[in-house]
Amino acid sequence: MIFSEEDPIAQGVFNYHYHRDNSPILIHSTDFDTDEVLPSYFFRGYKQMPALEQKALDLAHGRTLDVGACAGSHALYLQQKGLEVTALERSALCCQVMKDRGVADVHQADFFQFENEKYDTILLLMNGTGIAGSLSRLDLLLQKLANLLEPKGQILIDSSDLIFLFTDEDGSAVIDLAAEKYYGELTFHTEYKNKKGNKFPWLYVDPDLLKEHAEKNKLQLKKIFKGDHFDYLAQITL
Repeated sequence: MIFSEEDPIAQGVFNYHYHRDNSPILIHSTDFDTDEVLPSYFFRGYKQMPALEQKALDLAHGRTLDVGACAGSHALYLQQKGLEVTALERSALCCQVMKDRGVADVHQADFFQFENEKYDTILLLMNGTGIAGSLSRLDLLLQKLANLLEPKGQILIDSSDLIFLFTDEDGSAVIDLAAEKYYGELTFHTEYKNKKGNKFPWLYVDPDLLKEHAEKNKLQLKKIFKGDHFDYLAQITL
């Protein structure tokens, strides 16, 4: 069943969970070729996760907030390890799927409207910086995260440095310094069964710039894992 009010990813997740329909979700961007993601990918277990995600889950401790939990795979794994986990997700369909999968604490809300809680670990995986949308909102994201963090807590967030898109064969990078926007600011829209979602901004941040913004907001950042595709995992603390 297709729900017109829900985004294509949520529709795909819902249909895979209840009907094992693994029809691909298409990811469109003017900066990349169209990519396909099978809904089953959002149901992967720990052993099928990229090493970066495994590292983040290994480091998670205490009361944990999983931001943008989708089908709940990260939350379920940590819950099975004995952690108290809150799965935060905007999509009603994804929240229904997570509850049906056994995630104990599911909250349907926009992250920027979520408040009055404190966590030892906050997870933002699968390019967690993306929810900032633009570089101009990165400080807002970091401030919001800091407000949800226990004094000795940690934020585990990943992103990718898209500088490789502008790198020549000799290894030098050519970037237009006069460009109106940062090279990691992209716009996407998703599609599922010929139903297209609304366009949305998504932010990729290079690790040096993320560290600069973290320190600007009186936070400490340590890069703790480097992936194979210009991706990295950062740990941010108060």
